[in-house]
Amino acid sequence: MAKEKQRKKGYDYFEYFCASARYACQAAEHLEKSLANFAPEACREKLEVMHHIENAADGFRHDMTQVLSHEFIAPIEREDIIELAQDLDNVVDAIDDVMRRIYMFNVQTIRPEAKQFASLITKCCHALLATIEEFRHFKKSQTIGKHIIEVNTLESDGDTLHAECIRKLFCGSEDALSIIAWMTLFEGFEECLDACEDAVDVIESVIMKNT
Repeated sequence: MAKEKQRKKGYDYFEYFCASARYACQAAEHLEKSLANFAPEACREKLEVMHHIENAADGFRHDMTQVLSHEFIAPIEREDIIELAQDLDNVVDAIDDVMRRIYMFNVQTIRPEAKQFASLITKCCHALLATIEEFRHFKKSQTIGKHIIEVNTLESDGDTLHAECIRKLFCGSEDALSIIAWMTLFEGFEECLDACEDAVDVIESVIMKNT
């Protein structure tokens, strides 16, 4: 009887989404702390910690897709589940890419703007998590719209910061290698915020289709 009840209840995709968003928050917080207390000699160690978070998130997504491939009933359309799962995974991947680039480019000092970006990413990931925590009850939620707007606002703030960062690079007297490295890094930071916005775009689409 218990097994029959569990089978009818099915896999909790909304809890999976929450867990995936928590991985994103964990990755963002690790990046922010690593840049706030940056030590070049510890960069490889910090990168390995980030890889561990990213690998855990990947494994979790793989388990979910395996379950989805065998389930006949899902709370929302299967395509939306797959797209949102991929977008959430992309957030962690983008944050991991930033840390990897910092290591590859042998960055010795962290620019203040990079710390600003890291703070924005952490805030955006937590706003994304807040959105997803309300997603299960989206038809009744009074706050999910506010959280979606917060993600969009933070992403827009990131666009503004990115433009100012690139301008500052070209207004200075830095060498070409440094400019190339930091242009790539700033683009990577912006991609983290874009990935968060992509995830809430899927949620908005699901809400529109089901209300």
